Amino acid sequence: MGSSGGTKLPIPGRRNILITSALPYVNNVPHLGNIIGCVLSADVFARYCRLRGYNAVYICGTDEYGTATETKALEEKCTPQQICDKYHAVHKQVYDWFNISFDKFGRTSSPQQTEVCQDIFKKLFENNWLSESTMQQLYCDTCQRFLADRLVEGICPTPGCNYDSARGDQCEKCGKLLNPTELIEPRCKVCQETTPRIRDTNHLFLELPLLKDKLVEYINEMSEAGSWSQNAIQATHAWLKEGLKPRCITRDLKWGVPVPHEKFRDKVFYVWFDAPIGYVSITSCYTPEWEQWWKNPENVELFQFMGKDNVPFHTVMFPSTLLGTGEKWTLMKTISVTEYLNYEAGKFSKSKGVGVFGNDAKDTNIPVEVWRYYLLTNRPEVSDTLFTWADLQAKLNSELLNNLGNFVNRVLSFIAKPSGLGYGSVIPDAPGADSHSLTVELAEKVGKLVEQYVEAMEKVKLKQGLKTAMSISSEGNAYLQASQFWKLYKEDQLSCSIVMKTSVGLVHLLACLLEPFMPSFSIEVFKQLNLPPETQASLRDENGEIERAKRPWEFIPAGHKIGAPEPLFKELRDEEMEFYRNKFAGSQADRIVRAEAEAQKAAEQLRRTKLSDGSRKKAQPAKSSAVAKSTAPATEAEISITRLDIRVGLIMKVQKHPDADSLYVEEIDVGEGQNRTVVSGLVKYIPLEEMQNRKVCVLCNLKPATMRGIKSQAMVLCASNKENTEVELIEPPESAKVGERVTFPGFEGTPDDVLNPKKKVWETLQPDLHTDSGLVAHFKNIPFTTSAGACKASSIQNGSIR
Repeated sequence: MGSSGGTKLPIPGRRNILITSALPYVNNVPHLGNIIGCVLSADVFARYCRLRGYNAVYICGTDEYGTATETKALEEKCTPQQICDKYHAVHKQVYDWFNISFDKFGRTSSPQQTEVCQDIFKKLFENNWLSESTMQQLYCDTCQRFLADRLVEGICPTPGCNYDSARGDQCEKCGKLLNPTELIEPRCKVCQETTPRIRDTNHLFLELPLLKDKLVEYINEMSEAGSWSQNAIQATHAWLKEGLKPRCITRDLKWGVPVPHEKFRDKVFYVWFDAPIGYVSITSCYTPEWEQWWKNPENVELFQFMGKDNVPFHTVMFPSTLLGTGEKWTLMKTISVTEYLNYEAGKFSKSKGVGVFGNDAKDTNIPVEVWRYYLLTNRPEVSDTLFTWADLQAKLNSELLNNLGNFVNRVLSFIAKPSGLGYGSVIPDAPGADSHSLTVELAEKVGKLVEQYVEAMEKVKLKQGLKTAMSISSEGNAYLQASQFWKLYKEDQLSCSIVMKTSVGLVHLLACLLEPFMPSFSIEVFKQLNLPPETQASLRDENGEIERAKRPWEFIPAGHKIGAPEPLFKELRDEEMEFYRNKFAGSQADRIVRAEAEAQKAAEQLRRTKLSDGSRKKAQPAKSSAVAKSTAPATEAEISITRLDIRVGLIMKVQKHPDADSLYVEEIDVGEGQNRTVVSGLVKYIPLEEMQNRKVCVLCNLKPATMRGIKSQAMVLCASNKENTEVELIEPPESAKVGERVTFPGFEGTPDDVLNPKKKVWETLQPDLHTDSGLVAHFKNIPFTTSAGACKASSIQNGSIR
């Protein structure tokens, strides 16, 4: 066994892992909740397995049969096959953009699906696990057809729910599985005008009660061996506690896998019978030797990823189906289940078009690694979580830009400086690193964090794994700051070389650890390190790479020449965040209405402009200067430095942000009688004790912004060097009065109450704020001035102020 024709097969003696994610239904574009719920989570684990050197295969595809496809085809006035072709391509494009690394992304409307599904059915039939029964089903006289579950809507019968748009198979609100005849006030979804009537129809049922002993034995063994998530165990036991009942496996539809039985030739298999079999059939499209993966329980571990509403079908229905064949199937070992990701004030909904969809994310110009990072830090592993644009902005700016991106850029930019200022892009040697106390302390921390990362990832605790990896970046920033490498370079070249070689090793390690989460980030880091990414991203025990994490200075050899450092992340500004929040508000239908209204408004304005231009050409009577002045539009106030409300502030209290490692939360007196709360990304630059009781320059009229749940009501001004590796407070003279306004001689004017982000006043003025060679803070060539003198940085010359 092994690889065959470019495909992977199980290898004796290796860890062989088969990974599936719930097959996304093909009747719509996937939204972010769908993406994190199955395909992205499974992709992270698949990439981690490859990183560790496991022999892993990741299988997925579109679920194409069933009522939902027929319903969508009715809506779009085309055939079910055309719907499947259209949306399969859409799904593939979205997943390609999200860098989902399937080994095979297939479809359930394939000949292989029919073959595998019918073969399993025949074995169940031969083994007497199926029964025939007459059931009552809703029939629409207008449409002249039996109505499948999803073609019926009504009020949910579950006490306390009463949701008025419950589907015939499941209530979207409470999650209860239903039969369509249980709905209160049912209605036909096809014609929207008929109350269906009940008629008898014959169907086949899987006798779950007869399979219960085999099933319970499997659940008890695997839920413990595979460390099933708590939500999966609870959902499964709820089904068992309620009592297993025979489950119908056929439907009165045309679009599906035909039932290979003369009596039922006009029926197809129920989608939840045949959809999980899609994992098997798609694997058979990947390799004709698919049984080596699916009928090899001694050598293959099966990991399955899905949202919580899919659990019973994977822990009860699908295992019962496979057990009933009497064959030796590879049954699921580990199930990873997510709760719901909600959107702003409500739920993501494909049917209602609410939320951000995969193609929306692609069109925002926010890079894919940011989307992946945000969804994974927000992965709803134990309870529902909430997507908000403000939170995405905060995580990008504080965690990716200020923590991770800042660390990588500080290290590589310093190494890339020419000799005399840095290392001319060449990694220095670091003799004595293992006896350098600060470095040894860091290495011990990093070694433990890597062990914690591996432990979390092996248990499929992806969010914890990501948080742990990011902690290494935080430790790296603290290490740089504690070492004061910019001073060491002048005073102790050997120690500086140790610090930089160790730090660049951490950059390499971070690129490896974060590859499962942000592969495009890792590719870019390896490019800047001038290393081939395909051979570098590895964390194998046999290569000693876990142990090497305890000696990070050994990752990259001395003498290696790095590439050109570039910023890895870009700040998401308030006005951009607000733009996206407004753009994606409401449902997709609402957005279309808004877009059409805006287009109509623009067309009307254009028409009026043309009419106005035409009338002016015909006759333009002379106007007096007084009339001209009275009709002229009000001019926008000049963007002047006087519009900034910069004051002398005193930090009364400072502490670390409870939810962000890189942020301080300060209480600052700016002379108003009540302190302002300010959030600053200064943790890696200025120790906590050095922030206490400092006089600072505070920009007081920025629009307040919420940063990781805390509203920041101002901004502390700081100077930074060109590489952004050093940051210092801009300080007024000690005797300057708290609350007094910082002025700029020669400029007079009253500051805005609040700067309008759309006018970009701060963004226009900020490039002209700097320190000079004498450390004095300036706007252009005018000093920041108080009653006690000019404001200064402590050591950064010719730095930028922001």
